Amino acid sequence: MILMSLQTERRNEPRAPIDLQVEYKRLNTFFYDYTKNISKGGTFIKTDRPLPIGTMFLFRLFVPRLEAPLVLHGEVRWIVSVEAAADAKSEEGSEPGMGIRFVYNDESSRQEVDDRVERLMTETLGPLIAAHLRGNLEP
Repeated sequence: MILMSLQTERRNEPRAPIDLQVEYKRLNTFFYDYTKNISKGGTFIKTDRPLPIGTMFLFRLFVPRLEAPLVLHGEVRWIVSVEAAADAKSEEGSEPGMGIRFVYNDESSRQEVDDRVERLMTETLGPLIAAHLRGNLEP
């Protein structure tokens, strides 16, 4: 069963496929998982142990070429259970995990994360594809 919150918000921002290590803590246990994609608004963390929808948590995103990981606040907006992923092998969302919406303390924090995500998209996909994803170029 795929559990979702606010389905229409799942695709508000263009997403870039990217594998980055993520570290977060739950009940005094640290988890190390990986992202599947990232956008200015959030990320999808691949995990067999998704947190409940609505959970607010702090996580660290390890980005190559950055000396220190990005420390971000997030909220779990939707999850794909292990069972749902197995049932939907050929469909989008076929990996277990959780959709995370970034949460910011203020506008400058949001802009800083947006700028870093945009640089990641450009470095990962190249400037033309990243610009196309952002809607800056016609296909």
